[in-house]
Amino acid sequence: MSDLPPDARVPTDPTDGRRVIRARAAGQSLAERLAARLHRLSWRTPLHAARLRGRHPLKLLAVPDDPLPGDAAAGAALLDGRVRHRGEERALGEVDFTRPDWSPAFGRYLHGFSWLRDLSTVATRAGGAPVAEYLTGRWLAAHASVVGDPAWAPEHWGRRVLFWTAHAPLILSSDDIVYRSAVLNALARGARHLDRAADRAAAGSPRIAAWAGAAAAGLLLPGGDPRRALGEAGLARALGTGLFDDGGAVSRSPADLLDAVETLVLLAAAYEARGVEVPAAQTAALARMAGALAGSAHADGGTGSWQGAAPAPAPRVAAAVAAAAAVTGAEPVPLAWPRDWGYQRLASGQAVAILDAAPPPVGRGGIGGCASTLALELSDGPVRLVVNCGGAAGGDATLPAALAHALRTTAAHSTLTLADANSTAVLPGGEMGRGVAEVEVSRQEEEGVTRLDAAHDGYARRHGFRHRRRLMLLAGGTELRGEDQLLPAGRGAAPAPATPFAVRFHLGHGVEVMPGRPGTDPAEASVVLGAADGRVLWHFRARGAALSTDESVWIDAQGRPRPTQQIVLAGEAAAGGAAVNWAFRRLR
Repeated sequence: MSDLPPDARVPTDPTDGRRVIRARAAGQSLAERLAARLHRLSWRTPLHAARLRGRHPLKLLAVPDDPLPGDAAAGAALLDGRVRHRGEERALGEVDFTRPDWSPAFGRYLHGFSWLRDLSTVATRAGGAPVAEYLTGRWLAAHASVVGDPAWAPEHWGRRVLFWTAHAPLILSSDDIVYRSAVLNALARGARHLDRAADRAAAGSPRIAAWAGAAAAGLLLPGGDPRRALGEAGLARALGTGLFDDGGAVSRSPADLLDAVETLVLLAAAYEARGVEVPAAQTAALARMAGALAGSAHADGGTGSWQGAAPAPAPRVAAAVAAAAAVTGAEPVPLAWPRDWGYQRLASGQAVAILDAAPPPVGRGGIGGCASTLALELSDGPVRLVVNCGGAAGGDATLPAALAHALRTTAAHSTLTLADANSTAVLPGGEMGRGVAEVEVSRQEEEGVTRLDAAHDGYARRHGFRHRRRLMLLAGGTELRGEDQLLPAGRGAAPAPATPFAVRFHLGHGVEVMPGRPGTDPAEASVVLGAADGRVLWHFRARGAALSTDESVWIDAQGRPRPTQQIVLAGEAAAGGAAVNWAFRRLR
């Protein structure tokens, strides 16, 4: 079935057509976590309290314009007296910061004040200020003078500085001088806190947010030049530890990368408000980040379901990429041939296929990584044809813990599982264990045809096989051909005489499975896939394994579980290995 040559070598990289991508640690080490915990314990000491004292600012030097739109539905709910986020809801009067009864995700939404963006998207100053000032006042009453976790977590204070300053008209319109003074005083104290706490935030988007807030405070509060220099230096370090050289996030989560892009864009607005040029290091990093983000987007413009993330909707991704382009002065080029970021993008016509061609982030803390190596997603225009279940870290508050754990497994991704095991262990504490140590990947593009050849060693140590996946997207995007091979590892464990395997393709929500057309080859099985509205129809065929369908689940952009189906190709690998050929072909 597959026209992929058996010894494909891909000369697209000018120095080496084949890359080996090795696992890299993400998150904090045990020593770093202990140091951060000790630092948090010091927040309530007299010494730290003394460090927070200083002059009270009377006003902001400038008010940035937030260049990004918020969630209109969440904003409308706020105007209606409800705080709503990812399946969780509270009446405004029920938001008690002294007795939090909400999930961590809901708490991040409240403490980070990103809800101000949602409110400003649908409300005038006169309409939105009462809501904004009410919630801000409740936060101040509970936390302005009491330094503690999570309210004073550095990533929360970084975001708070960015959102309080960008949406100052909503929270500083009051004629109450005492309230206005309390807001500005808390802002100054939070900035002093960031001076010493920002580096204690977790590496990646939390630390980027913390240092971005410090830099913004240096720009927008009086006498802030020394803090601005400190913030810019800290942000440069945070970008260095939180990003790969190709612009991807070390967590390998598109959601984290999108968050970091939005953070830098909002910080750039603070520079613009002061008439100060954005540092070159920030614009260079933002250009790489926007390219990596665009490279992980599907044909519909939204991101996929990777590393625990729910898919980000296309309007949000487009707004972030456009705002980044306005800062950098150049339209980002989607990154199709990444290294550590790993998301190989094959695009032609209306079709986009994305392959996870890198090891998962090896977390030294629970970071929500997934055993998804060599998983595939496929879209055709607005239709997500093949997906991963996703959402282990981005689901709503009603998602059961057992399901959230299952969503991180290899079986929850559109790839091959061997002996019903994960390619990388998902440990009970939430960390990623042993498994994929390296991925070999090569790529070739010629006359509109893209070929990809990738292999990982996640099953070599335990089961004696390497998993190799080869893809070919034809010109025009009318057909995606693939082959999954299990190859004896050589230096791994001795393969068993018959090791069961399954190749899964989780189907997008609304994709219907119908009986396939009978073919001339009795060894070939097939089904027909169509969108619910009948606009798109694909023929899937396979040989080398038994084809069946089963139930599945997909976590949507709002974090809600949606019922779907999956195609399962099941078989057994002899000691010499196995191969399964398959193809998706567009019928109309």
